[in-house]
Amino acid sequence: MEGKISNYRMARHHFTGNQMVVVVDSVDTKEKAEKLVGKKVTFNTGKKDITGKITKAHGNKGALKVHFETGMPGQAIGQSVKIE
Repeated sequence: MEGKISNYRMARHHFTGNQMVVVVDSVDTKEKAEKLVGKKVTFNTGKKDITGKITKAHGNKGALKVHFETGMPGQAIGQSVKIE
């Protein structure tokens, strides 16, 4: 299954560099998103893979909050990730 990185997890005055919001086309409700909690997510940078874990649903339209092991580059926004 593939998803697309939407943005960093943000607050009003700061962002969290290792947490991203991921959108999957086939997931459109919060209930479907909660079934994916705990799955692994992999982002390929070209040189290495950055892995993360789905921690919870983000919002009511099926977005996912993913906690990565390291900070993510800004170029990752809009790129695809692999959900296993």
